[in-house]
Amino acid sequence: MSEQVRSRRPGVPGIAEVLHARFVEHAYPLHTHDTWTLLLVEDGAVHYDLDRRPHDTGPLVTLLPPHVPHDGRAATPAGFRKRVLYLEPDALPAGSAGRAVDTPELPDARLAGAVRDLHRRLSGGAGALDPLDVESRAAVLLDVVGDHLRAAPRRPVRDVPLARRLRALLDEHVVDGVALAEASRLLSASTAHLVRTFTREVGMPPHAYLTGRRVDLARRLLLAGHRPAEAAVLAGFHDQPHLNRHFRRVLGTTPGRFTG
Repeated sequence: MSEQVRSRRPGVPGIAEVLHARFVEHAYPLHTHDTWTLLLVEDGAVHYDLDRRPHDTGPLVTLLPPHVPHDGRAATPAGFRKRVLYLEPDALPAGSAGRAVDTPELPDARLAGAVRDLHRRLSGGAGALDPLDVESRAAVLLDVVGDHLRAAPRRPVRDVPLARRLRALLDEHVVDGVALAEASRLLSASTAHLVRTFTREVGMPPHAYLTGRRVDLARRLLLAGHRPAEAAVLAGFHDQPHLNRHFRRVLGTTPGRFTG
């Protein structure tokens, strides 16, 4: 079948919907969304009109603002394949819709890579999905897109106390974890600033730090006589395969062989 559409709600702050589609003959009529549309064309090209102005997009990121009429159709007979993140209206800077109408294409290869990476992680199975990792990447991605809209370079701001406070919070929630949005509320800092500050000061992103702490905890539980399946759950992993994957990556062996 040439026309394919898959869509779901990812449960990630700021992202209302994830859609993957392939179209050859289908043409979108003029319509609007109440969300931002962050579009990445993987194969082929798309011709569309936005606010009565014609555009073409290929393998780059395109950002369409809420409530602005647009359409879309394949620019070649081969059709196109796209990945879309529909972003909540307040996920990007207020008052920036006009800038997106003027320059909807974002020709940044690193941004395209970040969008593609987030889609890949959101498409993984439950055992492969690390909520803190996904929320962190989504927060940084939204901040980068916001910077494109503001057309202003980011200026790294050192905040060692904030990094220490986030590390203490993660240490308090090794097993149950903490959502990035909750950490943002508790520490009174934006999610993107939290991720960037922690990564800069600690040397790894929050999700990697938390995973390492969980591996350490599982290690102690194994040495205390717990079976790998028990240690996995007690240390905060989804299941034993989830523990196995991270345990092998960190220690070069499986939990079952660690104490053998």
